[in-house]
Amino acid sequence: MGQSRGPDQNLDTQQVGGDTVKLASQKDFFSGLMFTIVGLSFAIGATNFEVGNAARMGPGYFPLLLGVLLTILGTLITVQSFRSKAPDGDPIGRIAWRPLGFVLGANLAFGALLVGLPSLGIPAMGFIVAIFGLVIIAGYARPKCDIKESLILATLLAVGSYGAFVYMLNLQFPVWPAFLTA
Repeated sequence: MGQSRGPDQNLDTQQVGGDTVKLASQKDFFSGLMFTIVGLSFAIGATNFEVGNAARMGPGYFPLLLGVLLTILGTLITVQSFRSKAPDGDPIGRIAWRPLGFVLGANLAFGALLVGLPSLGIPAMGFIVAIFGLVIIAGYARPKCDIKESLILATLLAVGSYGAFVYMLNLQFPVWPAFLTA
């Protein structure tokens, strides 16, 4: 079953029958694999809802369609990864932990600030504070983070988002912290 690899065998080669198949692009292979897995997950998850048909779409129709399209795209990218003409095999670099941590943390903070965490006693801070928290935390993903740039970007994003979601679309969610509006 499991073959041990010698020191001269790279992770981007596979033994198939008597032939060696070389990945031309590790990046394409793993991103295509990820797209395929996510697409399949969405397509399978969408079947838990009523799908309907093109004339009368149910809540599962759009996720199913997107899941199928993402699966097809992922499969095409994975197959293409064996044909790429990258000279060095286009290897995957190291995982960038700093940006990954700050961007994921910023999204979690956005959700917590937007609606609060009543179980931990954190009140809802509203849309504007959540946007500022998101942009400032995500800004630290860059090595040379400038808080002034983050504040300017957060202000522009908050004004634009307020105009789009609250003013034009009339979405109902807390805009300001509860203690300011009470």
